Amino acid sequence: MNFRRPRADEAGINLTPLIDVVFLLLIFFMVSTTFERHADIQLQLPAADREPVASERAWIDILVDATGEYYVEGQELVNRRPETLERALEQAVGARPGDPVLIRADANATHQAVVTALDVVGRLGITAVSIATIGRTPDED
Repeated sequence: MNFRRPRADEAGINLTPLIDVVFLLLIFFMVSTTFERHADIQLQLPAADREPVASERAWIDILVDATGEYYVEGQELVNRRPETLERALEQAVGARPGDPVLIRADANATHQAVVTALDVVGRLGITAVSIATIGRTPDED
């Protein structure tokens, strides 16, 4: 008779399949990741392919110069704050309700300055807004 107790094997977790799955996920994410290349992108804005169409509509004009200064109806604002632009635009809209807004921005103006102008126009509830570009002929490409 064998009175010795059988030895119990220790329970354990096999980590080999887990490591394989982690490596497969790592390879998947490395292969599927897109890398942004900002230095390779060359932009020249604004330009349009069509010639400007003469319009007889009266526009409320917002001008953004290269330094980010705002002009409403030809009058320079005292600062670049959105609140100042909003007050000046409210006065212009109050004098000419129903007229659409035209934003003309210098090609070297910051994107933030144009977005700020668009944001102010949106806060005032103006839906008729356009952004002016310069016309470009096909031979300039």
